[in-house]
Amino acid sequence: MKLWIAISSVNLGKRIKELRSKYKITQDKLSKKADIPFSTLAKIEAGYTPNPSMETLIKVADAFGIGVDELLGRK
Repeated sequence: MKLWIAISSVNLGKRIKELRSKYKITQDKLSKKADIPFSTLAKIEAGYTPNPSMETLIKVADAFGIGVDELLGRK
């Protein structure tokens, strides 16, 4: 069973860019810290990945030291 989250890919990408700016981290550093391919992160930020996996969202949130809710702008 897959878990799908209804989120706007454009808003998620914008949110990740905002967080990277806040934490002063490059895409390259974030992708390494989150242990995801650079291309995956770039596609999410550009809005080309409409449904990133929950695993990817958790990894990105963990890399920022925040929860998935905050990553999605819900906190």
